[in-house]
Amino acid sequence: MAARCGPELVAPEGVEAQTCVMTEGGETWARTYYRNATGEVLRPLLTLLGPGGRTVELHCAPAAHDEPGTCETPRVPSSGAPRSATAVAEFVGAGPVDEAPLLLRAGSERAPGAGD
Repeated sequence: MAARCGPELVAPEGVEAQTCVMTEGGETWARTYYRNATGEVLRPLLTLLGPGGRTVELHCAPAAHDEPGTCETPRVPSSGAPRSATAVAEFVGAGPVDEAPLLLRAGSERAPGAGD
């Protein structure tokens, strides 16, 4: 299994996350490792962005505790160059969806040679 992860990020509000693109056996998926020390229920959204504009989104289970957690998108067949896939996790705070603050956005590392 290969993992291409972005940096571990920490928001001032107390959310920590690291997001990765995982590949194995012709499949690709996104995974985020997180910890929620805000004391509030957060709504994580994990997105895998593949070549050709393909995306897979997953609303992760609400993160409401201070224990480390993970969330993964379903595995999809790698098409084209799986190394060109990227992943982004967004952690949104409490409140109505349209008004809830974005507390943290964590992305995977870009593939070597990926265009701007």
